[in-house]
Amino acid sequence: MITKYKKGLVVLSGGQDSVTCLGVALKQCESVIAIGFNYGQRHSVEIKQASHIVSMIPGVTYNVVELGGMLSGLVTSSLTGPGEVTDEHPDKPGLPASFVPGRNALFLTLSHAYAQSEKCDAIYTGVCETDYSGYPDCRQSFINHLGNALNVGYESDITIVTPLMYKNKAETFRMAREYYILDTVIEHSHTCYEGDRSKRFDWGYGCGECPACLLRAKGWDDLVKQDNLEQAALGL
Repeated sequence: MITKYKKGLVVLSGGQDSVTCLGVALKQCESVIAIGFNYGQRHSVEIKQASHIVSMIPGVTYNVVELGGMLSGLVTSSLTGPGEVTDEHPDKPGLPASFVPGRNALFLTLSHAYAQSEKCDAIYTGVCETDYSGYPDCRQSFINHLGNALNVGYESDITIVTPLMYKNKAETFRMAREYYILDTVIEHSHTCYEGDRSKRFDWGYGCGECPACLLRAKGWDDLVKQDNLEQAALGL
């Protein structure tokens, strides 16, 4: 595969989407580094998993930015404070309580600054419109506007790459398989909002009940059904 970028920075949370993006970046960039953010999330085990994943890939470094309670002290979200992730957001009608206002803007702004210092020409992020749980800052229009503003403000030319923008979870699993990182996604990535890694499912580890787990489980089931249909069509 022909490389598209000299150096890519992956925003690596440790979840299914960001780990899939890591696999894509490894094929599309001459070199890759990663960045993660510990912002007081209840599922902070994702950072531990991301660190473990990077440790298995030669040449990739992982910079974890410790934000402490910065977001929890400024915004309302069940991921950084009390409340159930299945509830409606108290400040944002129509959005789930797990929505963290400002999170993606902050992460991408800091990632952009890091990318400048590391001479990266691309930033990979796993946001998507298809399975985005209603988060408005996961839309391509938001990414385009933010990326343009950052490049104008800092006189840079860094592309924010969103490989999963229009893919559902089944398609994301399929992409992980195409980029040879599916086993890593299943065994080592973490998506569960509750931070539970005590239960193993076909799609990976989690509580199996929170919205993140249900979405991931459905994606896996859909992929298996699609694979079965394709095999049946081929007479296998």
